[in-house]
Amino acid sequence: MDSPASFVAIGLGANLGDRERLLADAVRALRGLLTAVQVGRLYESAAVGGPAQPPYLNSALVGRTRLAPEPLLAVLKFLERQAGRRRGERWGPRPLDLDLLLHGDTIRDSPELVLPHPRLRRRAFVLAPLADAAPELSLPPDGAPVRSLLAALAGARELVPRPWAEGAP
Repeated sequence: MDSPASFVAIGLGANLGDRERLLADAVRALRGLLTAVQVGRLYESAAVGGPAQPPYLNSALVGRTRLAPEPLLAVLKFLERQAGRRRGERWGPRPLDLDLLLHGDTIRDSPELVLPHPRLRRRAFVLAPLADAAPELSLPPDGAPVRSLLAALAGARELVPRPWAEGAP
């Protein structure tokens, strides 16, 4: 018997190369893997932590998958490598950063994967596109609404959304 598809949320970021093209390529690849995909707008933000580096272009998408969290994470890391990412300095610049934010109601804390993503609730550049893609989304384990979390963050008003150049991929 097939397992039911789980709701997933993925954060996307890029601060090297043709950022929008790299993000659009990742969205297209994920559309081939997920169903019911909805994509947030683009947001530019300063890099958080790490060395001095160019600003990030961020978005998020939601969809459904039958993949368990670890195999999905492996796909995300594969897509990052395909885009030219080399793991090195923590929070260093990168052509593509894909974060598994949510996988259903899964709560996980392992060395390889923490779900929900540990910094999800504190980052406007993640919550804003996530709220675009899934306006009614509430986060486990407490059901906190994404839009309420975003409204409570300092700096959320400084984020300026922009549409995808060719419409969401």
